[in-house]
Amino acid sequence: MKNIILIGMPGCGKSTLGKRLAKRLGREFFDADEVLEERERRTIKSFFAESEDAFREAETRTLAYLAQLQGVVIATGGGAVKRPQNMELLKRQGVVLFIDRQPDKIIGCIEGDARPLLADDKQRLYTLYDERIALYRRHADKIIENNGDFGRTLALLTQHAKEIAE
Repeated sequence: MKNIILIGMPGCGKSTLGKRLAKRLGREFFDADEVLEERERRTIKSFFAESEDAFREAETRTLAYLAQLQGVVIATGGGAVKRPQNMELLKRQGVVLFIDRQPDKIIGCIEGDARPLLADDKQRLYTLYDERIALYRRHADKIIENNGDFGRTLALLTQHAKEIAE
């Protein structure tokens, strides 16, 4: 059974949808950012205080660990797609679903202090989206829009996950 990997912007719903999807499918769920903090015994914020590169190195180590698991649902951090090696690791044992949510739908839902790249300027979300959208689309095996009804999005996600991950 393949892993189901969720990618997308910060605040697009990866963790919320991932938890519900895992429950529906009877799979274990992992939030890559939470696993990173547990394994590294440091906060993401502390990595970013050092440098984004320090964080990205820790993220790659975490994704390498998670990629070895089988039959799980993994919600990645929003910038995981920035390193090709991350996606190569994850795709070996998984299928990638891009949760596409427009920045104007995300902006009111995010807490900047929990997301270091957006801490000082939530409007930066639009810039990040423009920088990353091509990467999300390139790495996705399937794109799921999350711009409307949550229940409908979860139903579509569940349907596509069943079709391509088993």
